Amino acid sequence: MFYRNVAAVTAACSSFYACSSLSKENKLAKDGCLNCQKPCKQQPVFSGLANLQQVTFCKAVTAAENSNEAPNDELVEADLEDKSPKKTRVGFKDRRFIEYENRIRAYSTPDKIFRYFATYKIVYENGDSETYMTPADFLRSITPGEKQPEKLGLDQFKVRKLSANQIEKGSQLLKEMQKMDSLEEKSIFHALGECGFISFSDYIFLLTVLSTPQRNFEIAFQMFDLNGDGEVDVEEFQQVTNTARSQTSIGMRHRDHKTTGNVVKPFKESKSAITSYFFGEDGSQKLTVKKFIAFQQRLQDDILKLEFNKLDPNESGLIKETKFVRMLLAYSGLGEKKQKAIIKRVKQTYNTEEGESVKGISFEETKAFFHFLKHINDVDVAFDFYHVVGADIDKHTMKQVARTVAKQELSDHTIDVVFTAFDDDGNGTLSNKEFVAVMKRRLMRGLEKPKDTGLFRLVDAAWKCAKETSWMNSKDSADN
Repeated sequence: MFYRNVAAVTAACSSFYACSSLSKENKLAKDGCLNCQKPCKQQPVFSGLANLQQVTFCKAVTAAENSNEAPNDELVEADLEDKSPKKTRVGFKDRRFIEYENRIRAYSTPDKIFRYFATYKIVYENGDSETYMTPADFLRSITPGEKQPEKLGLDQFKVRKLSANQIEKGSQLLKEMQKMDSLEEKSIFHALGECGFISFSDYIFLLTVLSTPQRNFEIAFQMFDLNGDGEVDVEEFQQVTNTARSQTSIGMRHRDHKTTGNVVKPFKESKSAITSYFFGEDGSQKLTVKKFIAFQQRLQDDILKLEFNKLDPNESGLIKETKFVRMLLAYSGLGEKKQKAIIKRVKQTYNTEEGESVKGISFEETKAFFHFLKHINDVDVAFDFYHVVGADIDKHTMKQVARTVAKQELSDHTIDVVFTAFDDDGNGTLSNKEFVAVMKRRLMRGLEKPKDTGLFRLVDAAWKCAKETSWMNSKDSADN
């Protein structure tokens, strides 16, 4: 019996070679497995036997003895996504890196975020250099859970030496960029810089555009349109963007860093592609609010397209319903347990036993829903009106609100998926408060959050309080 058990676990060990690399990384034991001789987690299975040393087996071997127990249970339960042969699971080390990068996104200054997620450094003929992001880098910098590529990180870049002529023509680098980011030539990113590159000034500007509602820009344009002709020049537009940026978390945390070269340059001095796009090569043209809002919409659509393409649409251009819901939950702030329950419910409803999607969501359906989210504040008001009169928020109501408030025609399938995700009790009605709160955070992509831990705001508040207290005490002393 003893030798039969040894033979069984020895055979199992050879079929679970992956255990060795995992255990080796975490250095769980000094002794090796009975068969593979790799450092493994110690699990004594024989004890008290005469003339036999304690034998150490890897976790995979122990799991193999019980056919009802899957190896690496924590990995199985940690991943609710559809199982497929091509799926790669996130290991312990990667999870730690992802958590670290999420903290960088949440609390670091724009300068550090840019230097961490940018992947290219262009060296010019005269020896000067500048760091750039690709559109994919920009998307990664604002998307929680997206891991930075290996060997690229803080001040670690791909260095390219290009002449001015090569930069203008794009050269091989342009082809490399287009292949990597799946960008169409009409993409707004190609109008923002050489080869679609994003400089630090462009990065700050794009974050401002993304984190500022359309209505705020319309008001700012009216404020700084001094002659009332509906147009602003380059200097007036600088005031518009400065005002908008000061109201965002990015603007509150940004400080120019001359040592790293990451300085936000005025539009009139930078001679950037953005200035040329809005005001012409010589900067003499005027910018209308209509053109700027169209730019904001194109930017949002391009980023949404990049995000959609990363979800591996099938040959018909459709993504699975679970992936669409993951897009909605990306910035939700909901707990991990709550998110897993939502994904599991959607997966059980729309996936077959083989893991294939029943129907899928197209990019046009996704874009229509995100255009609907642009009006989420008005949608919230409309939902409140329905509650006042005692009406429930059902699928027909959402379709009607989308049509009348946001001027968007949502497909029945999209609405079904949304209700499956957010209708917790399955009664066919929506808990609009939680839904609206999640959608507001999704619309802002987490950029509305203050980029600090609260310490600086606490110190600032304490300082103001101390000054006011000191002033009141001095006033009381003077009165006495």
